[in-house]
Formats: sequence, C-alpha cells, structure tokens
Amino acid sequence: MARRRQSVTIKHVAADAGVSLQTVSRVINNEPNVRPAMVERVRESIAKLGYVPSLAAQRMGGSRSYLILALNDRDRTIADWRARQGTDWVDQMLLGGMLTCARHGYRLLLELVDTHSDRIERELAATIAALQPDGVILTPPHSDNPVIASLLDQHDIAFARIGAQGGGAGIALSMADEAGARRATEHLLALGHRRIGFIAGPDDYAVSAQRADGWRGAMREAGLPYDGLLASGDFDYASGREATLRLLGATVPPSAIIASSDKMAIGALAAARERGLDVPADLSLVSFDDTPIARFAHPPLTAMEQPIAAVTARAVELIIAQLSGRARPVAPVVIAGELMVRTSTAPPRV
Repeated sequence: MARRRQSVTIKHVAADAGVSLQTVSRVINNEPNVRPAMVERVRESIAKLGYVPSLAAQRMGGSRSYLILALNDRDRTIADWRARQGTDWVDQMLLGGMLTCARHGYRLLLELVDTHSDRIERELAATIAALQPDGVILTPPHSDNPVIASLLDQHDIAFARIGAQGGGAGIALSMADEAGARRATEHLLALGHRRIGFIAGPDDYAVSAQRADGWRGAMREAGLPYDGLLASGDFDYASGREATLRLLGATVPPSAIIASSDKMAIGALAAARERGLDVPADLSLVSFDDTPIARFAHPPLTAMEQPIAAVTARAVELIIAQLSGRARPVAPVVIAGELMVRTSTAPPRV
C-alpha cells in the first residue's frame, strides 16, 4: 500500500531556509522589517518545497484571521434553497467572493442572519467573537441595517455593503438598480409600449425603491402617466402572480410589466396565461436578476442582469485594500449589469 505523502508545513520551510517560524510567517504575510536577502531565501524554500500557506501560518505573525464573512438573509436564503427554483444569488456570491479571496490568501465564509430578529445584535456579536473576521460583506437587506453597521464599526471591522447607495459607514457597492430599471423601461418604450406596469419588491430592501424610481423616471421623461401602474410584491412567485392580476384587472391594463425579481416575473407569466394572454403578443414581460429560471422560462425572459459575482469580487478587493492601509472609497462603487433581451418582449398589438 502506498504511503501517504507528508504535507509540507511552515516548519519544513523554516528548516530549509535556516530561519525562525516567525520569519517565515512575516514573509508569507508580506510584513515589513524583513531583510530582502531573508525574504528571497524564504521564498526560494517555499518554491522548492511546494509549500502552500495555511491560515494558521498566516495568523502567526499578526492579528489577522484572513477570513472574510458574507452575511445573507436567513429566511429568504433558506426558502430559496428549499424551493429549488433555480435562483443562484448565493452561488454567484460565493463564486466571485471565494475565487477573489483565494487569490489574496483569504477564505470566504457564509453566515445567515435574520435581519428581522430582535436577537440580531447578540447573534452577530457571537459570530464575530467565534470567527474574528477581518472583513464582512453585507447583502440586502443587511446592507442598510444600522444595527449591523454600528456593531461592525464598534469592532473596527472593515465591511462592504452590496446594494447600498452611499452614506453611512463601510464601503458602498451598487449594481445600478435605478439605472437598470430605467433601462428596462426604455427598452419597452422603444418597442412602442405606453402603459408599462411595475411590480416592486418589499419595502425593507432599499433596491426595491431604487428600481421603482428608475421606472418612474423613465415614464416621466417620456411624458407618460404611471398612476395605477405600480404594484408591490415580496420577490416571490405568489406575490408576482397576485400583483400581475391586480394590474391586469385595471380598466386600461398595461401592455407590458417589469417585475423586480425573476420569481415575481414567473408569477406574472402564470397570471398572464390565466387571463388567456400570450407573452409577448398580448403582454411583454421584463425581469430583474437573470437567474436560471429567467433563461429557462417559456418564453425566455428579457431580464436585467445582476452582476453578483463581479460585485462580490470587487467588495473583497476593496476590503483587503482597506486592511492594507488604503482609504475606502467615499462614493459608491458602481458595477452595472446588462439588459439581456430575449423573446418575452415585443411591440404591443396595434
């Protein structure tokens, strides 16, 4: 039976280079006050032995944990996982975050926190004490939770707020939600639609208001009324269906609808079919997110892409830059998605 190959440790590197463990750790962590000749000797040993630094080794020389913690909404995330409906927010967040962390010698961990819980401060404090992260990434609705921001500030932890428009502490990163909704509306206007309905998300998500503002702005600039064309949902299938039925029940129903999430758009598609309407011949639909359920729907949905992987990767880079002594951006960092035009939109019937 073949013997398992012994893994190379920091002790092997130190012995090969003829230096202390602390010196190897300082070189791994790119710390100052190590002579260039010593740095070169340690790096030669690392290359020769094929050593890959572990978190334990990285932590030896300083106070960093080399962990970045991503906080996601507990109830909504668990509901999405259990529903198995093809939403991939968490997948894309881990894709961008994990790969970027790995390039910088960090690790990304995901934690679920209930933003509506009265225990949020105690739960988050316990998580911070246990993991001691160097940085935290907040996703909606945590991005706009002042309790979380205050707690991270108190612990002097660098953090990024995805979906934030600026103001307050932390690094604000935006996926240009208002501009995205405006672009989706302008796409429908260019096709000839004049009554365009909009299904907004829940009020506790700042992006809900941002998207609604983008729709209103485009309608206003086109000189078109929008009273009675706004309905609210909860980012899920049922609320999208119900909101669409309300909009279609108007005396003069819309010829197109923009839904603020893919699941609400799928609900809108079902509601249209219940009313005997063809999409896109009788009703055009535009969605937000562009997760797999939008692409695999029938017809495939025109959707405003949310570049979750790219924005999470940028959040990691900015947190690590701040940890290295660079100032955090004052203005929000904007990473916009593309409007993916598919066959759920067409000119209205004449």
